[in-house]
Amino acid sequence: MRKRVELIEKIEGEAEVSYTYEGDRTVDAQIRFLSGRGIESILTGRPPLDALAITPRVCGICGHAHLIATVRALEACYPELRISPKAEAVRELTLTLELLQNHFKWLYLTIWPLLFPRESVTMKAVEPSRIAAEAIALLAGQYPHNSYAIPGGIVGEITPLERLGVADRLERLWEIFRREIADVQMQAFLRCDRIEELQRKEGDFPRILREILDRGWERLGCSHDRFIAFGSNGLFVSGKSLATRITHSLDLRHLREEPVEGSLALHVLYRGKVYETGPLARAMLRKTPLIREAHRRWGDSLPTRIMARVCEIPHLLQYAMQLTRDLDMDAPAWIDPGPLPAQAQGTGIVEAARGSLIHTVEVREGKIAEYRIVTPTQWNLGSGPADRPGVAQKALIGLHRDDQAELIFKSFDVCSVCTTH
Repeated sequence: MRKRVELIEKIEGEAEVSYTYEGDRTVDAQIRFLSGRGIESILTGRPPLDALAITPRVCGICGHAHLIATVRALEACYPELRISPKAEAVRELTLTLELLQNHFKWLYLTIWPLLFPRESVTMKAVEPSRIAAEAIALLAGQYPHNSYAIPGGIVGEITPLERLGVADRLERLWEIFRREIADVQMQAFLRCDRIEELQRKEGDFPRILREILDRGWERLGCSHDRFIAFGSNGLFVSGKSLATRITHSLDLRHLREEPVEGSLALHVLYRGKVYETGPLARAMLRKTPLIREAHRRWGDSLPTRIMARVCEIPHLLQYAMQLTRDLDMDAPAWIDPGPLPAQAQGTGIVEAARGSLIHTVEVREGKIAEYRIVTPTQWNLGSGPADRPGVAQKALIGLHRDDQAELIFKSFDVCSVCTTH
């Protein structure tokens, strides 16, 4: 039996993976996060509205998701609070744009270099990322660390010119998707349920899929085949899990975090079991045709996981375009909610790029008494004991090659700073 330790640095922060081998086969993989941010502790004792400026600094990649989760948690502290459809739509737009930006970057900066290391495609990530950031800035101002969402709505009005600017950038993102990722009409892509049909198309996505299949890796990276999604909006389902064919509503009282030896990240369980969250979970729960077909063939494997995240891009674009078209420009941006209660508790949940993100705040005597953040990486990259391995742990067990392990590990798009807060 031998061991190998790998330090993963091409992420937000660092993670360490300790592999244990019998012969050339991986029998265990312990994932540890080595440095912490301490955001939860920083928030303790502060005025509740301070969280709106601090939590976006949790991460430079998905800071906007943290902002929206925070404002939802604070709004849940009010006994009765409403925001206008306009404010809700703008929040949804900015969050959706951040997901789109993440998906493009993950594909070209994380997955592509591992499959085609001699080909530099950095600009294929930079261009859509810049366009998405411009659209967010039109709606929310400074990005990535904006604080434009506040209890009661959003700061500032949206002008017709800004709405046109967002619509233009969404069209440009779709053009990039068709030009670079897959040359398919949007509605045809959304309806597609045959993998062979996609493989015949031009673009980087069919090429990635063909490369994985040519290497015989289509069944690598299978895990527990259990999926969970807590967030909800006009695109994603609310509060559902799926274990084989069983679905049921979710109750946060059954969520539990466990310490991991040698790691600053907590492992998260629901009803004592580990679940995968993120694009694959959302696609399975939404019954996306192409992903259900991939899952039928290969299970919750590496290509199914990659396909789910790429296939989410056109769904997100269609959703964002609809939100932009339907935006009620006459509705108020903000409705005064009154003072925040001195004693209150609230939870805010969003579907971030990597999966379900949960913020919970407890207010006592007008100050934050406790703040809790549960991140997607805790679901997917948490380490459990040998008889209950985490999602990525199980996906890594049984491999024979280091290049396979790195690709599978990074397919979960680990984010260290989100996880060690």
